[in-house]
Amino acid sequence: MSSNALAPYQLVKEQLDVRLQELKLFGMLPRLLQELATARADGRYPRLLNTYARTNLLVLDDWGLSPLTDEQRKDLFEILEDRYDILSTLVTSQLPIPKWHQIIGDPSIADALLDRLVHNAHKLTLKGESMRKKHKHVED
Repeated sequence: MSSNALAPYQLVKEQLDVRLQELKLFGMLPRLLQELATARADGRYPRLLNTYARTNLLVLDDWGLSPLTDEQRKDLFEILEDRYDILSTLVTSQLPIPKWHQIIGDPSIADALLDRLVHNAHKLTLKGESMRKKHKHVED
């Protein structure tokens, strides 16, 4: 197939990619939390919180890689409180849900945060080897 024949498909894909970016905000949770800390220091914090609150689908990747600080717990709680029962939040984690309490830290905030996150949630537990490991074997 010539590159000219692919042009309409490429255009549709690019338009779809742009539309998807309008609908979702994707981020590794550690980077998102770091961005919030930076935004707090440079004055963008309220605007950034508003962005997270209004995004149709907020994807929090790599939940639970490290324990949360007090500031991070409060930031995450504020984001999830603003989104609760209004917009969708997708969380990916290799840590089982029963261990999330421990990673969040403060029991009161952990209860409130997880109540907002897990209530009405659809949970998918994937089994099997990591896709990264599978693809690595194919490439080797």
